[in-house]
Amino acid sequence: MLPKVNCLLIIDIQEKIIRGIFNKDKIIKNMKKLIDAYQILEENIFVSEQNPIKLGTTIPELLPRARFEKIEKMEFSLVKIQEFLKVLKNKKITNLIVCGLETHICIQQTVLDCLQKGLEVTLISDAMGSRNKEDHEIALKRMIQGGAILTSTESIIFELCKTADRKEFKEIKNIILS
Repeated sequence: MLPKVNCLLIIDIQEKIIRGIFNKDKIIKNMKKLIDAYQILEENIFVSEQNPIKLGTTIPELLPRARFEKIEKMEFSLVKIQEFLKVLKNKKITNLIVCGLETHICIQQTVLDCLQKGLEVTLISDAMGSRNKEDHEIALKRMIQGGAILTSTESIIFELCKTADRKEFKEIKNIILS
């Protein structure tokens, strides 16, 4: 069995989208922790922006500091963008760790399409959201029924870290406790 190659997929965390998001302060805090930890532990990060001309670019505080791929799109599903699929294939990425906005639109469509393509998808439920709590919860259920795995920010960070013996663990612990 080949080793799992992960990527963090940050979907559409743009100013005009996040304004009306239910529980946005908690989501922003968890996304920041996830992005900071992921940059220490892993390397493949993708950031998508939905119609950036009208909706603006990624919120600066949630933009990875280095080495990430940005994808501008009009489609709701990233799978409709051939360049995205090509990069996943070239980097042999098999598992997407997903956070962002909105759960019931771009996240759901991307996740369901990725699952159909045979990719494994892990949803970071407390680092994603919708304007309406009910839309968020229904979309999570639908994606889980489709085969996605549900977890939380802290849980995935420790899962990626694997051991307290890892040299980066102190830095990771500080992110979690912040």
